[in-house]
Amino acid sequence: MTDTKQSSPTHVVVVGGGFGGVKTALELCDNPSVHVTLVSERPDMYYFPTLYHTATGGADEESSIPLEQIFAGKPVTIKIGRANTVNHEQKILGIEGQSSIIYDIVVFALGVVTNYFNIPGLKEYAYGIKTVPDAERLKRHLHAQLLAGKPDMNYIVVGGGPTGIELAGALSFYLREIVKKHGITHRVPHIDLVEAQTSLMPRLPKKVGRSIARRLRKLGVKLHLNSRVEGANAEELLVSGKALRSHTIIWTAGVANNPFFTNNDFTLSPRSKVQVDEFLRPVGKTDIYIIGDNAETPYSGMAQTALYDGEFVAHNIQKQLAGDPKLAYRPKEPIYITPVGKNWASVEWGRWYFDGWLGWLLRGAADLRGFLDIQPIPEAAEQWSRMFDQEDLCPVCGFSSAPD
Repeated sequence: MTDTKQSSPTHVVVVGGGFGGVKTALELCDNPSVHVTLVSERPDMYYFPTLYHTATGGADEESSIPLEQIFAGKPVTIKIGRANTVNHEQKILGIEGQSSIIYDIVVFALGVVTNYFNIPGLKEYAYGIKTVPDAERLKRHLHAQLLAGKPDMNYIVVGGGPTGIELAGALSFYLREIVKKHGITHRVPHIDLVEAQTSLMPRLPKKVGRSIARRLRKLGVKLHLNSRVEGANAEELLVSGKALRSHTIIWTAGVANNPFFTNNDFTLSPRSKVQVDEFLRPVGKTDIYIIGDNAETPYSGMAQTALYDGEFVAHNIQKQLAGDPKLAYRPKEPIYITPVGKNWASVEWGRWYFDGWLGWLLRGAADLRGFLDIQPIPEAAEQWSRMFDQEDLCPVCGFSSAPD
């Protein structure tokens, strides 16, 4: 009789509870040779593509999914905390205010943080929609200022990328709706969209930006292109030497890589992303992977890229553990779908471009597909259906209601 000793599972620690981190953990957790620990600063995962809608009358739940729900019945240890250090040699991940974690392999999917570019006043006076509390704070403000005796009806969105465009388009409908509910009939909301580049969606072909610009102007949004924000206070935004008066400035124009990587001496690219090899590892490291927004890849910054990276890295980790050759990373160009107000979206899909009602339907299908990437069909369908709920958080308009 021969005694056999069963080796302990490889401990893979995934840091970050967003698209990339959750997808990595889901792809690895059913492998019996792997034990997965997911470290997240929050107990829920934000579904970022719908935050603009949550801020303009949608329910908080449409943009937030509890991690315990995603990983129910799955062998994943969830640890809520902020990773602040990593010891590469000893393979120790430091957690702020908690015990450290020893890992065999670690995957970083930390996402990005808001960047105000040191512009005076923005941090103090601008709203944002990067988190569910941010979106809720903005929504409460939209209603609270309408309750004032002489409400300010000027609204400024800064940033001509997807988030700013989606928000400006949604605001044009939502503000008209809630102004009517508040009984204000003699004044019309005015929305400005400020973009530093000469066109909207500057990373895409100019025809995309032109089409979206036409749509926004049709919705009554005034565009300020090639205009730089220079400062803000409680009463106005200073743009290229001109003051735009508003009590509602919404900043969507800048993000920066998570400071964790600078603080822990990772090698960064000129874009401040982590330099990675063909397997999405920092150069010279075999037990650390960087994915999603944090990695220097062509399409980093997109939810589709984070999901793709998570699946890719999980696949390669399992090959690594099995002693099989790993696959080299091949960037996958995402499909760019940008809703602009109700029943209209712009679609850039490789060589194809179209917009309008068909684009709007495709965006709905894309959101359902996004939920299916992280949830079983029944739960994904229920999550998707929450996009039709309304939640105004207002004593005049109602705190929550079913759609009309």
